[in-house]
Amino acid sequence: MASGGPGDGPLGLGRGILLAYTLRRLLQAIPVILLVTLIVFLLNAAIPGDPGRIRLGQRADPAAVEAYNEARGYNDPIPVQYFNYLWRLFTQFDLGESDVKAGKSVNEILEESFFVTLRLALLSIIVALIVGIGAGILSAVKSRTAVDYISMLIAIIGFSMPVFWLGILMIIYVAPVLGLPRTGFDDTNTYTMLRSLAMPASALGLLSSATIARLSRSAMLDVMTQDYIRTARSKGLAESVVVLKHAMRNAAIPIVTVVGNSFGYLLVGAVLTETVFALPGLGREVVEAIKQRDRELITGGILLMSFVFIGVNLLVDLSYAVFDPRIRDDRS
Repeated sequence: MASGGPGDGPLGLGRGILLAYTLRRLLQAIPVILLVTLIVFLLNAAIPGDPGRIRLGQRADPAAVEAYNEARGYNDPIPVQYFNYLWRLFTQFDLGESDVKAGKSVNEILEESFFVTLRLALLSIIVALIVGIGAGILSAVKSRTAVDYISMLIAIIGFSMPVFWLGILMIIYVAPVLGLPRTGFDDTNTYTMLRSLAMPASALGLLSSATIARLSRSAMLDVMTQDYIRTARSKGLAESVVVLKHAMRNAAIPIVTVVGNSFGYLLVGAVLTETVFALPGLGREVVEAIKQRDRELITGGILLMSFVFIGVNLLVDLSYAVFDPRIRDDRS
């Protein structure tokens, strides 16, 4: 009798379905990425000003300016520039050289700034998860009590408060009390890095936690009324097991969605926070590039932000199949 291979059976079938689901989502992301590159490139090409003049100065020799533009391909037709850019991007991941920061590649500049933003976003989402999910679960378990009302009131205030305003308040009142740096970034070692990011990560995380708390409460309240929760309680399971093991898992999909979107926003939308706390992050770098009309850096920065956001949303989409296997069979 022939024996089944390692991929046979329900487990192997489940893995195959999950792989097919993943490949389908990856293929769906490709046209989105191409459309983003086209839009960003066309908008950047419409920026007024001569790149050669920006790099060499207004008093530069016209021949030198023309030679610079010719060497960088700025004199080519827009379609040719776009396809050359795509070729460099997808074959070498080469984002070009900055028009303003002489001798520095866009890859190098964005790598330095992105890892500052990445560390800020990771610390912020940790704060948001601890505060937001904790407050949401507590409000759901203590529904229609003072704990619930106070938690949601604080969440509404946090949801409505601009991040730059909270940042300024923390710089003035919180930093001196805790002895933390008010602004700047020091990555000499892990300790100094964490101290530098404590204030901005707390500001971003607390505001993001407001949205997570409200959605967590709503999802948990919906799940807590289901029959299987009553069955689990009737079996004598501890309330903590009922809430964390049974209710939380089934409420995970909407929570994962908002957490993923929040993390994507923290990675690409922390411009105000980076400006208030003087952090050399990705958002601040792109804003400075726009001020200086650094075309290559603008294009590279916005594309990186777009790719990161698309990637985060793709991971969130794929995580649905982990929490709810029924989604793997989605044909949409």
